[in-house]
Amino acid sequence: MIKTHRFNWIIICCIGLISIHSECNKISSGSPGVSGSPAKVSTWITKGDQSVLLQKQANDISFAKPANNLPAIEIDSATSFQTIDGFGFALTGGSASLINTLAAPQKAALLQELFGQGDNAIGISYLRISIGASDLDPEVFSYDDLPAGQTDPGLEHFSLNKDRENLVPLLKEIIAINPAIKIMGSPWSPPTWMKDNGQSKGGSLLPQYFETYARYLVKYLQQMKAEGVSIEAITPQNEPLHPGNNPSLLMLEKDQAEFIKTALGPAFKAAGIKTKIIIYDHNLDRPDYPIYILNDPGASQYVDGSAFHLYAGDVSAMSKVHNAHPDKNLYFTEQWSGANESFDGNLFWHTRNVIIGTTRNWSRIALEWNLASDPAYNPHTPGGCTECKGALTIGSGSFKRNASYYIIAHAAKFVPAGSRRIASNLLPGIDNVAFLTPAGKKVLIVVNDRNTEVDFNISFNGLAAPIKLPAAAVATYVW
Repeated sequence: MIKTHRFNWIIICCIGLISIHSECNKISSGSPGVSGSPAKVSTWITKGDQSVLLQKQANDISFAKPANNLPAIEIDSATSFQTIDGFGFALTGGSASLINTLAAPQKAALLQELFGQGDNAIGISYLRISIGASDLDPEVFSYDDLPAGQTDPGLEHFSLNKDRENLVPLLKEIIAINPAIKIMGSPWSPPTWMKDNGQSKGGSLLPQYFETYARYLVKYLQQMKAEGVSIEAITPQNEPLHPGNNPSLLMLEKDQAEFIKTALGPAFKAAGIKTKIIIYDHNLDRPDYPIYILNDPGASQYVDGSAFHLYAGDVSAMSKVHNAHPDKNLYFTEQWSGANESFDGNLFWHTRNVIIGTTRNWSRIALEWNLASDPAYNPHTPGGCTECKGALTIGSGSFKRNASYYIIAHAAKFVPAGSRRIASNLLPGIDNVAFLTPAGKKVLIVVNDRNTEVDFNISFNGLAAPIKLPAAAVATYVW
C-alpha cells in the first residue's frame, strides 16, 4: 500500500509539472512583458511602386525593453471597441460572369486564394451582392420584370433565374470554401412597375407598393436560402440619394423610415426573417439621413445599423452617427477605384480611409467596389459606371491583381471575423489601426505615404519593437 501511494503521488506531481510547463508555454507565446521569450512581430508590406506586393519580410522583429527615443504607437489590447464582421468586396453579377470565364483549374485556384486560408490566401470574409441588377451587370433586370403597363402585386412572376446564370453558382463555390462568409444584399431598383416613373433609372417607390416590395425582398431572401445562400443583411436601397444611375431609385429618409416601419420590418417579423436591416447605404456627407430614421422608434426597432460610402463627406461622420445612437452598428459598404487612378494613390488613400478610417470610426466591415472587371471596365449597364476598376482585371483567360486586392488583403488576411478593434494612438503622418483576433493575435495596419522611411516603435505591455517602415508603403504587423 505504501509503494502504491508513493507511485500515485509521483504521477500526480509529474502531471502537475507538465501542466505548469504547459501554462508557462502558453504565457511565453502570448503577450510580451511576461516571463518567457518576448513575442516577435511578423511584417507584410506592399509598396506604392508595386516592387513589393503583400510580401512577408524575412526577419521578424523582437520586442525588448525600450532602447531608443523613437515615437511609439501604443497598443492597448485591454481597451476594445466594435467587433469586426469582415473585409471584402462587392461581388457584382458582372464580376461573377468574368470569374466564371476562367478555366476550371485556374478559377478553383483563384477562389481558394480569395476566400481560403493559408499562406497563399487572403481570407475574404464579407461580400456585398446586388438584389437584382447593379450598374455593373451587363443588363438591367429585376426578379419580376413585365411589359409596360402590367403589374404583379401577387409576385407570381418572381424568378431568380438571372442570378442563377452566374452569381448563385459562384456563391455556392465560395460558400463551399468558406461556409462562414457573410453576405449583404442591396437593391439598385425595385421592378419598374412599382415606381412612379415606370423606368429603371430614377423615380421613387410608390407607397401603394410598399408592402408588395417588402414581400418581394422576403421572397428573395427565402429563395436564396433555398439555393444554399444565406443573406446576413440587406439595405433597403443602394445610394438612395443618387437617382441618376441605371438602375437606381430616389428614396428620401422619410420614405425609407416609412417603408421600414410599415412594410419591411413587419414583413420580416411575420416571415421569421433574421436578416439584418441596415439603412442609408450612401455618402458620409449626410449623417442626418440615418439619424433621422434611427430617431423614429417605429422604424428604429427593426434596424440593426447604418451603411456608408465615401464619395462625399468625411469618415468621421460615422462616429457622429455612433454617438447619436451607440446601440446601433455601422458598416462601410462601398468605395471604388477608378480607371484613371494610380496604384499608389489608391493604395494609400483607401488604406487610410476605407481600412483605417472606417474601423477607427466604429465600422464592423470595410468593402471595396468591386471584385472584377475586364480590361475595358466592363460589363456595365447602359448608363452604368464606365470607369470602375475591379480588384481583379480578368480577360483572355488570365487575371491581374489591382490596388483594391492589396488594400483588402492587408486586413482580411490577418483580421478574421470576430476580431475586435483595440486602442492605438495616432502619430503625426503615421495612420494606423489595431485589432485583437479571436486567437489572441495582435494586428497593426500602418500606412506611410511619405517619400522617406519612417522609424517608430510598436509599444505593448512595457516592451517595444523598433520599426522601419519603407517610404510609400503599407504594412501589416502581427504578433
